[in-house]
Amino acid sequence: MENERLRRAMVRATVTVEDVHKLTGVDEKTVQRWLKGRVPHQRHRWAVAKLVAEDEAYLWPTSETRLDSSAGSTAEVVAAYAHRADAPSSLWTRLIDDARHAVDVLGYAVQFLPELYPALGTRLVAKAGDGCRVRIAVADPDSAEVAARDAEERLDGGIAPRIRSSLRHLDACVRSDLTEVRYHRTVMYNSIFRFDDELLYTPHLFGRPGYESPLFHLRRVGQGGVFDNLVQHMDDVWATATSV
Repeated sequence: MENERLRRAMVRATVTVEDVHKLTGVDEKTVQRWLKGRVPHQRHRWAVAKLVAEDEAYLWPTSETRLDSSAGSTAEVVAAYAHRADAPSSLWTRLIDDARHAVDVLGYAVQFLPELYPALGTRLVAKAGDGCRVRIAVADPDSAEVAARDAEERLDGGIAPRIRSSLRHLDACVRSDLTEVRYHRTVMYNSIFRFDDELLYTPHLFGRPGYESPLFHLRRVGQGGVFDNLVQHMDDVWATATSV
């Protein structure tokens, strides 16, 4: 299996195969084998990780150790923002564009996302056509849970129209047989946006809109960490959701 983490890290750091060859002294064909999935010797892993400014454990999670300790779990946190609105739009677009294997969206209205990325619906359908699993779960606009959250935020019926607006923006995903869009009826615990091995997570605060709640950027390192815990939450909610 190709090492997409290494490939993306090299692209972000503008590091070429030749750069890695010069740093490590190995043949360029060997570097290509690393990109194809072969694991380098430890001294080379250290050198390449430093070159691309990434964690070695992220680039080569071969041991798949279980993250039972708090220190190991915390290592998955890439960044934390006081408010979702503080996260740069480039972060969202980069994660969307780079995703190849899995895109999961769990929220209530998530109206900001297609507004930030106007071609999101067609982009996700295209990704699904290339083999990427795409799952989008928004709240059932007619549910008691939406009504309760609406009253909590004192929006006077404003959430349901925002959900329907999001679905209009994501119409390509709703109509496509390649993507799945579902309604869920859960309390607004959090919003989750998963893109392969990276994830953006918002724990919602009482009475505050989503853009005022914190946002955490996580990256999967091993088994049983915060990332896996949140993905399991997404899976649990998805299992109860119904097709739009």
